[in-house]
Amino acid sequence: MAGRPEGGAKKRKPSVLAAMIAVLIAVGVSAPASAAKIDDQFQSWLTKDLWPEARAKGISKATFDAAFAGVSPNLKLPDLVLPGEKQKTPKKQHQAEFGSPGNYFAEKTLGAVTAGGRSRAGSNAQTLAAVEKRFGVPRGVVLAIWGRESGFGAAKMPYDAFEVLGTKAFLATRKEMFRKELLAGLEMVEHGLVSRKAMRSSWAGALGQPQFLPTSFLQHAIDFDGDGRADIWNSTPDTLASIANYLVHYGWVKGRDWGFEVSVPDSVSCALEGPDQGRKIADWAAMGVARVGGKPFPQNEARAEGFLMMPAGRNGPAFIVTPNFYVLKEYNESDVYALFIGHGADRIAAGDKRFIGAWGKVDGLYRSDVAVMQRGLEKLGYDVGGADGLPGFKTRRSIGDWQAKNGRAATCFPDKGLVEAMR
Repeated sequence: MAGRPEGGAKKRKPSVLAAMIAVLIAVGVSAPASAAKIDDQFQSWLTKDLWPEARAKGISKATFDAAFAGVSPNLKLPDLVLPGEKQKTPKKQHQAEFGSPGNYFAEKTLGAVTAGGRSRAGSNAQTLAAVEKRFGVPRGVVLAIWGRESGFGAAKMPYDAFEVLGTKAFLATRKEMFRKELLAGLEMVEHGLVSRKAMRSSWAGALGQPQFLPTSFLQHAIDFDGDGRADIWNSTPDTLASIANYLVHYGWVKGRDWGFEVSVPDSVSCALEGPDQGRKIADWAAMGVARVGGKPFPQNEARAEGFLMMPAGRNGPAFIVTPNFYVLKEYNESDVYALFIGHGADRIAAGDKRFIGAWGKVDGLYRSDVAVMQRGLEKLGYDVGGADGLPGFKTRRSIGDWQAKNGRAATCFPDKGLVEAMR
């Protein structure tokens, strides 16, 4: 989903609601009464809080009322903070992008994207050539995003977008972000860019084949088939061009690759990872970092800046990535997502070759366990990028630095022993 730190559509199990009801019963409140109370608060919030701002932004009462007719908070959505509760790190990780890195590259999923991408590369060759010429984004990249986000348009959007965005703007951990998206969704309907009925979304509020949040639609969706409207729901040319337009907006560099799988010698610390520790790719090579398979880095890339990226630390493949990798990450704030797209694009273009490096076994930690470890590192002065339970590059390199300073092998990835050491 473009511009979000959350993954695509994912159905929630009924057990989540059952667990929530159990919690409400445990504190002495009946579930139906509590749900009704929350709905009353939601309706009051719509009338007294959201509507005045929507009206000030030019939203008509007719559009506003149609958007929320019959809409109540969906308490089964993740990352909600119910009235009277305190925000806390979820125990489990619901987003595939932030689970065990190797699991994200299951061949069944990756193969479906790459095979589907190759077949559509042929059937949409003319459109893809036009997109590539105008935006400079390789067709493989555009196809990989299309496939990953919506199964090339086949994925069903099971949620009412105003239910999702309204619930999250009212109850989510990032209310202001979703409030902005909710108002943008109202603007889309107000200006006739999409019908109210067509506002179906993923559980995170993402729309259409590119899975754009409403603000991304307003900024990046374009009419590429010449029918006078940007249609990311039904038009393949509009979908492909809108994806490319999004990437260009965030700085896609024409002519550069996204990155290369490499081998990293023990002499090169995994704590050197990150987009703020770049150096010329030729300098990485001089340190002993080499492309897998024996090929040298292309000359134009060797002279340019690259960055070390090790999504599983020493427990998986390593990469030297370019600024384009971080442009892909703007589509979904996840290293493994950006890597999936880059790798998928390579496979669409050149065949299904897997990573040379193997994904090693990592400890199965809860998100809440990782957050405990992160808070411990923060107390020691490390910048982990926030104690959110998600092991991003700042957390990984902080782990590696701490391990090296404490006489441990630097793996740059969370494990049970490190969690216990930080409690």
